[in-house]
Amino acid sequence: MNQFGSRNYQSMKQYQNAGLKGAVEDATPHRLIQMLIDGALDKIAAARGFMERGDIAQKGAHISWAVSIIDGLRISLDKSVGGEVAQNLDDLYNYMMARLTEANLKNDASYLNEVAGLLRQIKEGWDAIPAEVIREHAQKASSPSGQAYGR
Repeated sequence: MNQFGSRNYQSMKQYQNAGLKGAVEDATPHRLIQMLIDGALDKIAAARGFMERGDIAQKGAHISWAVSIIDGLRISLDKSVGGEVAQNLDDLYNYMMARLTEANLKNDASYLNEVAGLLRQIKEGWDAIPAEVIREHAQKASSPSGQAYGR
C-alpha cells in the first residue's frame, strides 16, 4: 500500500471508529447485542478469508477477536432473569468458543461455518423481536425501579 493508500485507510478507520462509538452510545441493549453478533460474524468471515490465503497470524487474531466477542455475549447473560434460555445460550456460547478454537488449531473452515450458522440463527431471533417489545424493555431498563437487560 502506498503512502496515500495508507493515509486514506487510516482516515477511513478513524471515521468508522467514530461512527461506531456514536452508534454504541445511542444503542439500546437490544441493538448492542445485534451489533456484537454482527461483529463476531464479521470477524469469523475475515478469519475464513485469512485461512484461505494462508495468513495464519491474521486468521488467529480474527478468531481470537470472535471468541472475545462471543465471550462478552456469554458473560452478559443474566441467568436469574433468563432462566433456562440464558443457561442454554451460555452452553451454546461455550460450544461456539470451543469450535472456534478448534478451527484455529486445525485450520478448518468448516468449524467457522458452523459457528457462523449458529450465530445467524441467534441473530434471526433477536431481529424478530417486535419493536414495541424492545421499546418496553428499554423503558424498563432506564427506569429507577428495575432493569430489563442488566444484571
